[in-house]
Order: sequence, then C-alpha cells, then structure tokens
Amino acid sequence: MAANQSKPKKPKLDKKTLSQNALFGMGNPLLDISAVVDKDFLDKYGLKPNDQILAEDKHKALFEELVKKNSVEYHAGGSTQNSVKIAQWMIQQPHKVATFFGCIGTDHFGEILKRKTEEAHVDARYYEQSEVPTGTCAACITGDNRSLVANLAAANCYNKEKHLDLEGNWELVEKASVYYIAGFFLTVSPESIMKVAKHASDNNKIFCLNLSAPFISTFFKEPLMKVMPFVDILFGNEMVSEFVPFVRLPFSFQTEDIGEIARRTQSLPKVNESRQRTVVFTQGKDETVVTKGDKVITFPVLDIDQNDIVDTNGAGDAFVGGFLSELVQCQPLEQCIRAAHYAANVIIRRTGCTFPQKPDFH
Repeated sequence: MAANQSKPKKPKLDKKTLSQNALFGMGNPLLDISAVVDKDFLDKYGLKPNDQILAEDKHKALFEELVKKNSVEYHAGGSTQNSVKIAQWMIQQPHKVATFFGCIGTDHFGEILKRKTEEAHVDARYYEQSEVPTGTCAACITGDNRSLVANLAAANCYNKEKHLDLEGNWELVEKASVYYIAGFFLTVSPESIMKVAKHASDNNKIFCLNLSAPFISTFFKEPLMKVMPFVDILFGNEMVSEFVPFVRLPFSFQTEDIGEIARRTQSLPKVNESRQRTVVFTQGKDETVVTKGDKVITFPVLDIDQNDIVDTNGAGDAFVGGFLSELVQCQPLEQCIRAAHYAANVIIRRTGCTFPQKPDFH
C-alpha cells in the first residue's frame, strides 16, 4: 500500500487466541430484503432507480408485495450489524467473536433475521418486543440500480432498562475489549451508548463511533458531543458531506482541509487520556486520511476496474468491519487499514453487503 506501511509489521496473533464476545456492537438491526423488480413497481411506490429513503405510509404494502410477487433474498442488515458481521467473516474462527444488541419484533421477519445472524456466526442477542414489527430494508433492483427503502420500525424501540441493563446481557458487554456503534443509534438510545462508552473508558478498552450521516451531526449534535470525549476511534464515510458539518457546527473549524480537520478532531477533549484518539476519514475511491500519534497519514485504496463495481452501498460498513477484525486482535493501525480496504474492495464487487464463504486476506 503506502510507503508508511512498509515498516516491519508485528507478528500477527493466532486467531485462535480470540475469545467469543470480544467485539461488541449495538445498533439498528434490519432485515434486508432484495429482489429484482420492474419500472412499474418503482413507479407504483414513487421510487427512484438509485436512491435511499425511509419508508412512508405509502410504502407499507411494498414489503409484503415484494415478498409475495418476487424471488427474494434475505440478509441481516443495518449499519452496525453489517460491520460486526463482516468482522466475524474476516476472523472466521472462533465463531461468535462478535456480539450484537438491537431491537426486533416477535414476527416472521424477526425469525428470519435471527436465522441469518446465526448463519453469519454473530452472537446476536436481540431485545424482542411484540408491539412493533421487525425493521426491514427493501432493495428493489432494476438493472445495475438499487432503490433502498428502510422501515426502521422495531429498531427504534431499543430499551436500555429492559435489555442492556439486564445482568446476563451486561456480562456480555463486560467480556468485550472493542466496542463499535454507528451514529444512527444516537437517534434511538443515546443513554445506552453512554453506558457502554463509559464502561470502555473506565476499563481502558477501545470505544469506536461512526458519524454515519450528515443529519446525525446536524440534528443530534447534543448526544453526539456528550459521547465524543469517550471516543477512541472515530470513523466517517464520504468526508466532505459528513465531517465538515460535524466539525463546523460545534467547533467552528474554519477550514476544509481534510488533514487539518482530522488533526483538530483528534485533539478534542477526551476522558481516557492514556489512549490518544484516532480519526479515520474515508473518501470513497480517494485516499483514506488517518491520524496516528500527532501525524496525519494517508492510505490509498485498492485499485479496482470501474466495471467491476457492482454496488457501493455497503462499502463504508465493510471498511469498518475489516478494520475491527484486526483491531480486536491488537494489530497495528496499518494492518487495520489494510484489512478495511480489502473488505470494502470485496463488498463493492457484489450486490448488497454480502461476501464469499471465506476471505482471501493475509
């Protein structure tokens, strides 16, 4: 990769030394339902061929029709769940290194989601409730385009007191050494995020957060800034759209220089001062910008023929998953980035956030 990766690497840990539940994720679980549809289907529900939207009332019948009239594929989805799923895939053995918490419904889609996470060897411990159905994301495929319609539903109903605080569940949190939560969960249960973040900080463990989308830093600035002092590794995708609003609103950083923004973001107040914050900015096909110590370094992404790119929607989640797979094994930053770029490169060659049976990463 880059010149700064040519230094001798530390010996890689034997993956068998990993324990179950070493990696903890918490977020919005969705059952991805993908099917090939025609233009009439898109028109019926007012969808664009290549778009991402939240479901409205007019889309309620879409999910049922998609399943009834088409040959569908199901996958465990949602941003954080995608990332821990990919981390587990990269690790392979032992199974259930990755734990995941989130809310689903006690319904047919919930049962499918549980089965899919089990197939991915993720230890998913869902909060199950019967009032609201399992969250879903319809991927309506027309040619090379995917129109995504997400219905968060039960994912919005996570309850800290009824799940995270339970002794058996909290014991799983305590078993972990690395924690990852996407910013989307700030809209659901910021109090759950704070409890996990404080535990990580108090015990000198690694807490990772993703900015996820511009609306998080714009409309959920207060809970974001509350958790920021506990963040050891901060991720974000498509830097220009996500990080600029984040750093301008609360801090008035008068710059658009990516390296300078990374440096200033790294130096924000931090509770656990024994562990310096790392900031990771990805920029699609452009180089990844990372803070290491007091330096800002860059890593070029892997080359890929544009004709080989099938779907970029899961690239950000895959990048984080690859990164986490090495981080939980105490590997150096350069190795984490290398795994992140590999995972993203695999996922964009496939439809949805899917992967082959085994990784080819060394």
